[in-house]
Amino acid sequence: MLKSRKVVIGIGTLVVLLAGVGVAAQQTDIYFLIKKNFNIFSKTYEKVALEYVDEVDPEMLMRTGMEAMLETLDPYTVMYSESQNEQAEIRSRGNYAGVGIDAGYRDGKVVVMAPVEGGPAEKVGIRTGDVIVAVDGVLAEGLQPEEVKSLLSGEVGSEVEITIDRYGLDQVLDFTLVRERIELSNVSYSGLMGSQENVGYIKLTQFGRNSAEEIRTSILEFSEQREIDGLVLDLRDNPGGILQEAVAIIDKFIEPGITAVETRGRVAEYNQTFPTEQPVMFDKPVVVLMSNGSASASEVVAGALQDLDRALILGEQSFGKGLVQIVKPLPYNTSLKITISRYYIPSGRSIQSIQYTHKGRNSAVISEASEQKQFKTRNGRIVYEGRGIEPDVEIEKEELSLLEVTLLREGMYFDFATQFEAANSTFEVKRLPDKVYNAFLKFLDSKDFDYTTNSEQLLEKLEAELEKVKGAQAQIKSLRESIAKEKEQLLKEAEDNIRRTLYLELISRYKGQSGKVEAGLRLDPQVLKAIEFINNPGQMNDILSGQ
Repeated sequence: MLKSRKVVIGIGTLVVLLAGVGVAAQQTDIYFLIKKNFNIFSKTYEKVALEYVDEVDPEMLMRTGMEAMLETLDPYTVMYSESQNEQAEIRSRGNYAGVGIDAGYRDGKVVVMAPVEGGPAEKVGIRTGDVIVAVDGVLAEGLQPEEVKSLLSGEVGSEVEITIDRYGLDQVLDFTLVRERIELSNVSYSGLMGSQENVGYIKLTQFGRNSAEEIRTSILEFSEQREIDGLVLDLRDNPGGILQEAVAIIDKFIEPGITAVETRGRVAEYNQTFPTEQPVMFDKPVVVLMSNGSASASEVVAGALQDLDRALILGEQSFGKGLVQIVKPLPYNTSLKITISRYYIPSGRSIQSIQYTHKGRNSAVISEASEQKQFKTRNGRIVYEGRGIEPDVEIEKEELSLLEVTLLREGMYFDFATQFEAANSTFEVKRLPDKVYNAFLKFLDSKDFDYTTNSEQLLEKLEAELEKVKGAQAQIKSLRESIAKEKEQLLKEAEDNIRRTLYLELISRYKGQSGKVEAGLRLDPQVLKAIEFINNPGQMNDILSGQ
């Protein structure tokens, strides 16, 4: 008996040793392959850089090679240049030293898209739509917005001179601003909603540092004003961010000791479990708003609250990004953002909707519905893996017409608002006056605004084919007249949406971005439906209980 036991122990030890040898051999193989292929690549790079018939840019050549390599993986594993690294750090850190200007590109010029509320630029009167001519004597012409932002950044307390060209003025304006620490709020708006102001609303735009604390502060501010009946957490178009912040937000609504999310990867240190730890802060009904643009940490929060039947998810199916990235520093202030693991939410499902294969070049595969696994929520409701987060109540956003898309793309609302603000010191109305809408239509005429409908595209192809056909010109002319009438009809059909968009753009000039958000909420069908559910908790409970 003793002898057989020794044999068993001996065999077990041998198996462990062999397994260890196998792992060591695998590691040796991969390090050998890395070294071998790196040597081949470096020699190839050296030969091309030094001996190719035409002179090449060594830095651009290497960058192209690295980007091509990463493209075989997934869209989220990318290199950050020095300037990209700086912007990524600002987004993650949640603050920077500057003057509070979001710069963009309009008609070949760098313009102020929006001054940060309460920042140095807003305090001295710099407006949305102002053209940035120069920063500390450096002309902005020919520079990219990111380059202008770098010029505006600097040490806290230092001065910077900005030259502005404002519509309606004959001379440029010079401003001297003192740089401050600009805090980038994750919560873009919070306030009480509903006819009785009994519902709290929080718009979270990203999961940067202190997101959970900002959520906590908003909830406390609601309770100081009155006892609310529920909360609407708006995660629409929120691209995600820091996972730990997502877990801390889930913590506000779920009892301690529940796994909020797991991460599983190839390297053991990236396999982590994130449980809830704190007592429940808010125990009233919650509705989470989601859109096609809600991704990553947004889906972790919504998915966990859905799996635990703690919140009603309303809106659209989310993006389906269940991959985790971290940023690894590289030499010369560059970095690598690399995918290290996948998210798994409380039911055990992955939210990743697209699987990336690595046979040859990268290819994206969406699993067939029949292949997607079923999972169950705490109350036994069926949910699916590989679809992102599907809403409990689906309300899709209204699709913009081609006319509306073109108005936005061409910056017509933006440019009209810039001119309107220059001519009007106030705008205190609850809805867009007819005279302002008519002025906008005249503005479009003055800009020779036009767009090509699908009918026009087909007619242009037909016209080229029938150019030499006798009698065809009269018919083409008739068709063009019909299309002109069609455009007039399309304008009438889109009038309500155009009025709403124009009104909100004008509100942003006089009330800031928070004023624009507040005004837009009163017109938002998804928000109004969410408030309706809060005011009818029985209806919400029926859905969450699976009845």
